Amino acid sequence: MRWFFYFAYICTMETKTSKIFGLRSVIEAINSGETISKVFLQKDLTGAISNELNGLIAQHNISRSYVPIEKLNKLSKNNNHQGVVAEISPIEFADLDAIISTSVEKDKAPLFLLLDGVSDVRNFGAIIRTAECAGVDAIVISKHGSAPVNADAIKTSAGAAFKIPICKVDHIKDALFQFQAAEIQTVAATEKTDNLIYTIDLKIPTAIIMGSEERGVNPSVLKMVNAKAKLPLLGEIESLNVSVACGAFLYEATRQRL
Repeated sequence: MRWFFYFAYICTMETKTSKIFGLRSVIEAINSGETISKVFLQKDLTGAISNELNGLIAQHNISRSYVPIEKLNKLSKNNNHQGVVAEISPIEFADLDAIISTSVEKDKAPLFLLLDGVSDVRNFGAIIRTAECAGVDAIVISKHGSAPVNADAIKTSAGAAFKIPICKVDHIKDALFQFQAAEIQTVAATEKTDNLIYTIDLKIPTAIIMGSEERGVNPSVLKMVNAKAKLPLLGEIESLNVSVACGAFLYEATRQRL
């Protein structure tokens, strides 16, 4: 029965519409309080209605990208998109302040995961699944440059995205300030250190930061963290897939805490 549930769930997610298109449709969705992950706008789009939409996007601090019309045609399956396609998040994002306050009151030391620019949807989904299995209290992503929480991410997470709080912040630095103010140590995964993850005390309240697939953790973020750590690489390949590396980091925390 359990396997049947997951099969039915995945099929449902594949057919569920998670995009809306058309200028007025997207404006109404924002005004009605829909959780918009990202808005894709046609380059050089002009007019009073597009200006109204851009104003709403700025007002609600929604992530946006300017793309060629071919991209919009693909996203909307050649429907009349009028130069705009929006992705609706299937989840409600959690408030980071509230999550931190609740987590520090628990008996166990909280464990958080920050994703600094992870943009591949399937990597994101795999990370969500691993984080939920490892008992992470919440995942933090930035509003800009992060993979959307869409049907592909939900499917890859095997439904874990509905079971773990996901918080959006304007910038990862904002979350770092909040964690450090709450005396939660911040540990960045980076090759720019001699410290292995196994030498870091992860039994205390901790937030682990994983970087993007291409550049890793942003240098400005690295300057702020309490500690840096890496995994040993014994072969000829110089790096691991971010979702694999994230799993190794999280389960080292789990091993220390058991």
